[in-house]
Amino acid sequence: MVRSKELDQLAINSIRVLSMDAVQKANSGHPGTPIGAAPMAYTLWSEVMKHNPGNPNWHNRDRFVLSVGHASMLIYSLLHLFDYGLELEELKNFRQWGSKTPGHPEYGHTVGVETTTGPLGQGIATAVGMALAEAHKAARFNRPGYPIVDHWTYTMLGDGCMMEGVASEAASLAGTLKLGKLIAIYDSNRISIEGDTDLAMTENVGMRFEAYGWQVLRVEDGNDTEAVKKALEAAKAETSKPSLVIVKTQIAYGTPLAGSEKTHGNPLGAENVAKTREYFNWPLSEAFAIPQEVYDYMAEQKTALAESENEWNKLFAEWEKEYPELAAQYKSEMAGDLPDLASDPDFWNFSGQLAPRKASEMILTMLGNKLPNFIGGSADLAHSNYSEMQGIDWLSPENYAGRNIHFGVREFAMADIVNGLILHGGLFAYGATFLVFSDYQKAAIRLAAIMNLPSIFVLTHDSIGVGEDGPTHEPIEHLTALRATPNVTVWRPADGKETAAGYILALSRKGPTAMALAKQNLITLDESGPIAMRGGYILKDTPDPQALIIATGSEVEIAVAAYEQLKERGINVRVVSMPSTEVFEEQDEEYKAQVLPASIKARVAVEAGATMPWCRYVGLDGEVVGIDHFGASAPAPVLFREFGFTPENVVAAVERVIAK
Repeated sequence: MVRSKELDQLAINSIRVLSMDAVQKANSGHPGTPIGAAPMAYTLWSEVMKHNPGNPNWHNRDRFVLSVGHASMLIYSLLHLFDYGLELEELKNFRQWGSKTPGHPEYGHTVGVETTTGPLGQGIATAVGMALAEAHKAARFNRPGYPIVDHWTYTMLGDGCMMEGVASEAASLAGTLKLGKLIAIYDSNRISIEGDTDLAMTENVGMRFEAYGWQVLRVEDGNDTEAVKKALEAAKAETSKPSLVIVKTQIAYGTPLAGSEKTHGNPLGAENVAKTREYFNWPLSEAFAIPQEVYDYMAEQKTALAESENEWNKLFAEWEKEYPELAAQYKSEMAGDLPDLASDPDFWNFSGQLAPRKASEMILTMLGNKLPNFIGGSADLAHSNYSEMQGIDWLSPENYAGRNIHFGVREFAMADIVNGLILHGGLFAYGATFLVFSDYQKAAIRLAAIMNLPSIFVLTHDSIGVGEDGPTHEPIEHLTALRATPNVTVWRPADGKETAAGYILALSRKGPTAMALAKQNLITLDESGPIAMRGGYILKDTPDPQALIIATGSEVEIAVAAYEQLKERGINVRVVSMPSTEVFEEQDEEYKAQVLPASIKARVAVEAGATMPWCRYVGLDGEVVGIDHFGASAPAPVLFREFGFTPENVVAAVERVIAK
């Protein structure tokens, strides 16, 4: 196609007009950034980025992450103009019920949106995961003359993203890993909600990123599209380190409120919208009206962009012919294929005493051997939470094909990077830390839940069983917080077999799984196994039980000991192991009634965590043996005794509920 500077400028101004019109109509939104950043975003999508609007899911497309998610009309305008199938009517319904244009971009809801963004800083962290996935899969599948995996990850971020700690965590790791195909474009308009960024951030961001090991490039005028293009080309020329392109822009450029924080999160107002049209010599006065010549020009671009995929398809066919087994593996991984792991006896072969965190290591290693696209690591706790896949290489700049990752002490960024690895496609991923530090990860776990990603968060040291490290490291409220988060599956296993059940389910579930794993050794339960995949099951039973004991994790063996004592006293009880309330609630009503008969009102739940989640199961007549205060520093057996997690205390609770 023949490029036209005049039409390019008209397309840029189309983004501006659509953005301000949509926010004005909704009477809600953020017009300033889309208007100011339109030139660089359009230049990226039009002249630099490799993508095919006709096939948004093309494997080898460049990824674009709008980290500054409140500028959502920027990406919606791009998706509309490049004809990704986002109709003008959707832009007119910006932020309205049922539209494809919500206030912040949502993965799986709007075509072309690579990840859900909005909470600042998480976009760039997720982009690091995508770039890491590209480097990893390229190392595994590319062969001389066949760059099958060969694409870039771009992320656009703003001043707010630069203030968030997660962005720094992720950028530091990206520099360490030398992710040279990651390019961050910094829209430096120096404005935040409260005013000029000098109010809260006076640092030299470029020097910070240079210290991280990034290449830093600068564009003094964000309206200079030639300078933007040259900077992006220079960024692509440096493949030994990630690049930050700092572009100076003016928020709401061309509007009467240009440079004002008032344009950050408020409509411009009808009068200012009209004056902005005049400033840009916009030929049409009607809201959302775009000249037909722009649409015609964009149609030409769409056709030209499709050629990249056509060329890749030809290359892929040649590669597949020369490397058929490799191509078959690639196709299988990108399709998300999984073997029938539940029928594999290796996953159920546990005996004796074993800590779930240690069983987890064994299972992670098995998964690593059986799934060549299983990847993950720990936030510098691999030796404590046993999260290393044994016998599998560590990933490094010298070996991107490795699958064990050193995330460093970066729990929040790790969680977002895990999400990014999965969003890229073709990988199963996990990240490990202590359960108490899930607080650091919560925002990323929440995004995984919103996106229904099967991210696996391995969270060991799951209770007061942490012991001598004391209350700062002993989770109390964390299981409750995770269970309260929609789409999150909490899995707290009692032994190795229940641990295996959790991992097998986690790989194929919609939404993330939090594997809450005990530090201490636990007995292997004869009755556990694949039945645990139902989330809750009858572990011990007697004829006509008078009461139910429901327990999870390390407290299951306490419940079993209480069961034996009650049996000696002639009291019939049933013990139910419930590693996951979420999975149990998905079972059919007949099964749930069989495990927890409504006729048995005498119920005791036992879990070394907050009591709140168990009220739904024990009812008004039941009791919960739990802990609603912080822990203490002492050996674990002492803490369990002092805080009432003993068979004798459970027996007493059962006797009380029976007597009611």
